Amino acid sequence: MSSVALAGNVLSAATLRARSEDRTAWLLALPAIALLFLFVLLPVVAVVFLGFTDFELGYGKFRIVGFENYAHLFSDRTFRKSLWNTTLYTAMVAPVSIALGLGVALLIEGELRARAFFRTVYFLPVASLIVAMATVWQYIFHPTIGPLNALLSLVGIPSPNWLGASNTVLYSLSIIGVWQSVGFNMVLFLAGLTAIPRELYAAAEVDGAKSALDRFFLVTWPMLGPTTLFVVTISITNAVKVFETVKMLTDGGPNKASEVLLFTIYQEGFVYMRVGYASAMTVVFLAILVVLMFLQYRVLDRRVHYT
Repeated sequence: MSSVALAGNVLSAATLRARSEDRTAWLLALPAIALLFLFVLLPVVAVVFLGFTDFELGYGKFRIVGFENYAHLFSDRTFRKSLWNTTLYTAMVAPVSIALGLGVALLIEGELRARAFFRTVYFLPVASLIVAMATVWQYIFHPTIGPLNALLSLVGIPSPNWLGASNTVLYSLSIIGVWQSVGFNMVLFLAGLTAIPRELYAAAEVDGAKSALDRFFLVTWPMLGPTTLFVVTISITNAVKVFETVKMLTDGGPNKASEVLLFTIYQEGFVYMRVGYASAMTVVFLAILVVLMFLQYRVLDRRVHYT
């Protein structure tokens, strides 16, 4: 057999093997692709379509109304209020939880003896049941029997109605949001800190970075760029998606002072049964998330140092 024929046979065998591996890979990925289509892509398409209709649960017929739902959003005081509340909540929860998560991660990274214990303690809020968490915080913020107001009264500070007053309810929910997010951000930052080569700190010390603060800004912070970008993205997304604590603790009150976007969508779709209008809100909500993600990566990715 000539060398040309032998090379052709080897090439044919390699091609058949590659095709067989491709078929096997597609067969293995098929269940995940089917689930992605059924539970992600198809619902998104359905929501976008329903946003252009006046569909209501319980009614068999509906009609296409075009952009009528979207036009109504701009004049809807409830939607504008919930959008503003969501913006304020995110502006308070995201930066504070990121800063505290990084601070706690740095403290735990420097603690050698009880590192596992502190990791577990700070991560507990992430793993806590929302119902139990809400019950505990409802007791803490109780205007008469709550321990927080009891401590304030000891130092002569007036005791506010944390969850029952319009001027304090959003701050109270933000405190809960920060408490719930710090542990998750801490774990992400700990993973980033572990990946930093120890040799860089030794080199920085040789270059004159004697204090811990100098080493942080010279080595730690630049090397945490990719982790920080991911933490910022996750923190803002989770803050914008707040729903459970609002539903269980305040139900959007008082006077819609704690009503957020997801709660408004829930009310429109499952309480008032206006699925078409709720779908239009959902599309706007998804568009806001996409824009936020784009802006974050557009602005922050340029400042990230990848290894």
